[in-house]
Amino acid sequence: MPFSADTNAARPPIETLDLTDAWSHTPLVPSETVAGRSLTIVIAIMTFLAALTAGFAIVLAGASREWRGEVGLEMTIQVLPRPGRDIEADAAKAAQIAASFPGVVEARPFTRKESEDLLSPWLGAGLDLSQLPVPRLIVVRRDPEKQIDEIGLRAALDAALPNAVLDNHGAWLRRLGAMAQVVVGAATGIFFLVLIAMALAVSFATRGAMAGNREIIEALHYVGAADSFIARQFQFHFLRLGLRGAATGGGAAIALFLLLGFLSRHWATSAGGEQAEALFGSFSLGWSGIVAIAMISLAAALLAGLMSRAIVFRALRGFFGVAN
Repeated sequence: MPFSADTNAARPPIETLDLTDAWSHTPLVPSETVAGRSLTIVIAIMTFLAALTAGFAIVLAGASREWRGEVGLEMTIQVLPRPGRDIEADAAKAAQIAASFPGVVEARPFTRKESEDLLSPWLGAGLDLSQLPVPRLIVVRRDPEKQIDEIGLRAALDAALPNAVLDNHGAWLRRLGAMAQVVVGAATGIFFLVLIAMALAVSFATRGAMAGNREIIEALHYVGAADSFIARQFQFHFLRLGLRGAATGGGAAIALFLLLGFLSRHWATSAGGEQAEALFGSFSLGWSGIVAIAMISLAAALLAGLMSRAIVFRALRGFFGVAN
């Protein structure tokens, strides 16, 4: 039988009664139920997905920094074939001009064999570059501690070799940066979607638990239980479930990344392993990544508890009017 709010006003808060000790040993919400175990599994899965998304974002962001660092340390000079010019001599002269500039560590022309190997995936093996108008490449490595006068180098090449083109890989750097931002943005969006889904699951579970214990809640309210006391019972219950599920999901995500890191090191000598390492790095989260996943797991557990508390307060206002 429901009770009105004014009957509660005439009674002292439950914290002043002996019932508080009894309820501290007998939880309002049973700790081991089918619904509770199901919610723990849901929280574990959601935390695993959120941690997995965040972990891959961290790995890809780190790989992107490595890509940009490697690309940014190199420039390329292309020597284009022109009628009446010796492309081998032009390539050697372009390398000599580049090596004379401060800040250049090395300027090395690609050999004929290296150029053939570079083009063989597209044009096939056994190429004869002398029969094809293929540019010769000079790789210019920068000193990371010094600046190169790119304008001066470009002007010197233009003056000596009109068929030489300097490429500082700026377009590639912008593309890599844009790609990293897109990946991190998509991962952030997925991360928040997972958190919203978990919050909805906790919301439905809290409402179901309140509906199943409505008579007990009304009786507590009648004898003077403060709404904060009732909300704490639900909050601690769902916080325990959240901690259990989040620890399971976060631990599984960390274990998966450790396994991927071990496998990537084991397969690093294979062609597929080299490609995967070039794309994703070593799948190593580092301590910062592990701490980030631990913080995500803790945040998921706290979200479960705080979400439950807020829903209980809102429901109590609907049951009994203004919450106390």
